[in-house]
Amino acid sequence: MSFFGTVGGLAKARTTFKPRRNTQENTKSYQLKKYAEATLGSGNLRLAVVLPEGEDLNEWLAINTVDFFNQINMLYGTVTEFCTPQECPVMCAGPRYEYHWQDGVNFKKPTKMSAPEYVDHLMNWTQAQLDDEAVFPSKIGELEQRRSDTRVPQQDSCSILTSPSVLGVAFPKNFVATVKSIVRRLFRVYAHLYNHHFAQLCALSIEAHINTSYRHFLLFVTEFNLIDRKELAPLSELNESIMASS
Repeated sequence: MSFFGTVGGLAKARTTFKPRRNTQENTKSYQLKKYAEATLGSGNLRLAVVLPEGEDLNEWLAINTVDFFNQINMLYGTVTEFCTPQECPVMCAGPRYEYHWQDGVNFKKPTKMSAPEYVDHLMNWTQAQLDDEAVFPSKIGELEQRRSDTRVPQQDSCSILTSPSVLGVAFPKNFVATVKSIVRRLFRVYAHLYNHHFAQLCALSIEAHINTSYRHFLLFVTEFNLIDRKELAPLSELNESIMASS
């Protein structure tokens, strides 16, 4: 079972966002998702983040990014009654780190705002990225299955293999950069939760869930060098502890 399933019953429902659609069962992404869930169940998070032998890096990044988004969305949902514009007038992680929102569309310049406003914009922006097939394709991996299911004359094989309906949407060339942008911003929610709402998470008996989730997240982004070390500085002591014990 994925982490997202384990916290589903604990978190207060959030109506603003929805988990990204389920991966279709006839895709390689679905098989990778099941593999990820199985390795997570083993309790060895170091093993769980490693790219499975022979698998595509972009697909592995994609399914894990979706899962981290769902996890963080749910974790933050447990403290929305505490994380208000009055209690958290600025999106920050302790007194030294402050985050301003910029998306290049609605906010073309870095804009200071409350933590709940920042998280709302972040989650909506991330959801839009994940739901855009041109940015985050979900149909990768169908080709192999359709090849085996489709029998065609030899002269037609080329048209079958290059048909968009068969290939689906390929990962864009800047896909890794997109993933880096998403996870860098998702980290800020972890940093805010740990610095400003950890006592409330403990009171709700959810500290074990955020600890496991963040440990998995940190090991994953470190494995694939997705976030610069300086961006992780707000949780540097926790990061060092996790890496030393993993």
